[in-house]
Amino acid sequence: MPYAFSPDDVAFLVSAEGEKAIAACDGLTLTDASWLADVTAARRLVGDRYAAVLETVLLRRKATSKLDESDSWLMTSDALQQASASPVARSRAERLAGRDVHDVTCSIGADLAALARTAARCVGSDLDETRLAMARHNTAAAGVSPGLVRADALAPVTRDAVAVADPARRDSSGRRTWKPADFVPALDELATAYDGRDLVVKCAPGLDPSIVPWAREVEVVSLDGQVRESCLWSEGLATTRRRATVLRNGEAGSGGTQWTITDEEPDEAGVGEPGEWIVDPDGAVVRAGLVRHYGVRHGLWQLDERIAYLTGDAPPPGVRAFRVLEYGRYSEKELRSTLRRHDVGRVEILVRGLDVDPNTLRRRLKPSGSGEASVVLTRIGRRPTAFVCRAERVPA
Repeated sequence: MPYAFSPDDVAFLVSAEGEKAIAACDGLTLTDASWLADVTAARRLVGDRYAAVLETVLLRRKATSKLDESDSWLMTSDALQQASASPVARSRAERLAGRDVHDVTCSIGADLAALARTAARCVGSDLDETRLAMARHNTAAAGVSPGLVRADALAPVTRDAVAVADPARRDSSGRRTWKPADFVPALDELATAYDGRDLVVKCAPGLDPSIVPWAREVEVVSLDGQVRESCLWSEGLATTRRRATVLRNGEAGSGGTQWTITDEEPDEAGVGEPGEWIVDPDGAVVRAGLVRHYGVRHGLWQLDERIAYLTGDAPPPGVRAFRVLEYGRYSEKELRSTLRRHDVGRVEILVRGLDVDPNTLRRRLKPSGSGEASVVLTRIGRRPTAFVCRAERVPA
């Protein structure tokens, strides 16, 4: 079970003594195999506060790929899981630059720190005293100083600021929940509490937009190829109905990249015969229902109007695409023969529109060659089709 931090724990951890205790335990291994030995060592090094210190060291390590300032932040396990990754938080904050903003569920401050850098004025609030204390420490570590107040998100303490909310998405048993009424606070209650005000709500990417009629824009956000969230924007903030935002951290020092596509762009991509390449659009594009729009932008067309794969003679820049080597009607026997002919021993399998489990199929194919390939399985009309391809990263 994750450690349950208290305000007293936070007070200790931010003190000079607490910083020394964290530093003393920072070199411990903290794996399942070493845990008992690590606990014994931590007890000897820092005494009764060992549990809070070990949890802090462990969570900072887990947060390295998610939060920019993870080596100095305080957090709980649940708060870290729900926190926005720093590039995602920055992207949202940029849309609210120059506005007065109130993060009404600020938790440990992941979004709040980004908002405070771009907002004219910024306030964060939360009911959890421990997380609020962590947010105070974390935003200071990030070099910003938003106002912080203990308050219920459903009882507004600001008047005209844009309200930003990130409702909890787990039920009392710890399972994820997708019913808006089960969010904490509930989505409908948030919309009522901030009726007439600009409202931004971070949600799970699988949320059905029809159950949040107040949201005029649904933005689906991905980071480094992984869909992270949907963001709901109220009427005063919306600029389109559907948007996909694709973020890339990039190589170290590159600053990363960002691009968006919306339903304002043309969508007459058409359906045609396979071209030289297969393109599997970013998950944000697929979840936002913008595959055809993406196809038009890049001169691609669909293999089948109901399938999200695109094809064409030149892939978009900066993507991983699949150069078609050979294709035909799919059967395991024919695919096995094709892989043998191309001397394939390592195979990646992508599937859309067919009831095929890639891992099970890979075991049955028993590829044994020296090369590698990507297999794209899909349906064109009623015809199951297999594409044997070479995956390539297209220069940006």
